[in-house]
Amino acid sequence: MRDVDPALLGETEERAQLRAVLRDLFAETPAAEEDGALWSRLAKEIGVQGLAIPEEYGGSGFSFAELAVALEEAGRALACGPLLSTVVLAGHALLLSADRAACRRYLPGIAAGTLTATVAGFGDAGTEVTATPEFGGWVGDGRADLVLDGTGADLILLVARTEAGARLFACEAGAHGLAAQARPVLDPTRPQALVTLRQTPLIPIGEPGTAAAVVDRVLDVGRAGLAAEQVGGSAHALEATVAYVAQRQQFGRPVGSFQAVKHRLADLLVEVEAARSAAAYAAACVTGAPDELPVAASAAQVVCSETYRLATAEYVQLHGGIGFTWEHPAHRYVRRARSTEVLFGTADAHRARLAALLDLIH
Repeated sequence: MRDVDPALLGETEERAQLRAVLRDLFAETPAAEEDGALWSRLAKEIGVQGLAIPEEYGGSGFSFAELAVALEEAGRALACGPLLSTVVLAGHALLLSADRAACRRYLPGIAAGTLTATVAGFGDAGTEVTATPEFGGWVGDGRADLVLDGTGADLILLVARTEAGARLFACEAGAHGLAAQARPVLDPTRPQALVTLRQTPLIPIGEPGTAAAVVDRVLDVGRAGLAAEQVGGSAHALEATVAYVAQRQQFGRPVGSFQAVKHRLADLLVEVEAARSAAAYAAACVTGAPDELPVAASAAQVVCSETYRLATAEYVQLHGGIGFTWEHPAHRYVRRARSTEVLFGTADAHRARLAALLDLIH
């Protein structure tokens, strides 16, 4: 695998400062509660939404590694908000489309935190939307399921079928015939929706014939971003559990002093650090080695998904009875871990993909 710029890996002074500021800000917001004010503060006080957006479109022009810091801290705090859907998926879909007019129209709003966006029809759920030319424009009919943050998005970037093949389109909130219905989900902190279109006006994005390549790359960028978020959640589970077993007394001594507990947490620490490395490399590849991103993103999803599952299991079990209560936040992290491990493909699916990408199947 190709080496990436060392500057994209590790913790620079700027990233450490960004991490500290974000951690303080997220600490002021109740976990797993949607807060529109938080979304606004992330944009106005820190500029999170514009971190990886070029300056010409109103962003700060940093690398994806800086955005990954924000995603990790959001995952640690279980912060609600459309960071993944708006900034990672929709933002990069616009950039990768190479449609400068669309980028000028939408990216400044994303960077400023005044426009939320999502994508539809990019994953396994696929799309049943058909786009047809009409009166010099395009209209769409059909439905797309499991759309992240679909009920509140100001903009939906969707893949629709045309006579010439799949193409990327933009659909703005409030458009005629557009409806979004919330779906029941395991993780209520990450809402999903069924989006339907009936003769809904669509705006073509990018050139015909480019949608498949854009979708593939956006999904890998999403996997890299999700891996960072999973590392944050895993780290929280580990740290909260270590703190609890250090003060919880049993048989006249802290539970954490027993060797069996020490070994479990030491093993978990090793897994979390391995996941951190995998996620960091995937984030670095987004900016510094895009040809390596498919392998790096799938590898990160295998490692980070399984680590998050293990971390949340230990979070619940080593907290004893309190870990099983509704009032304790552990179950929220369990829900997030289980939902993220299937969001962009299961670990087994990514292992199969890695085998194909690395030519391990003959």
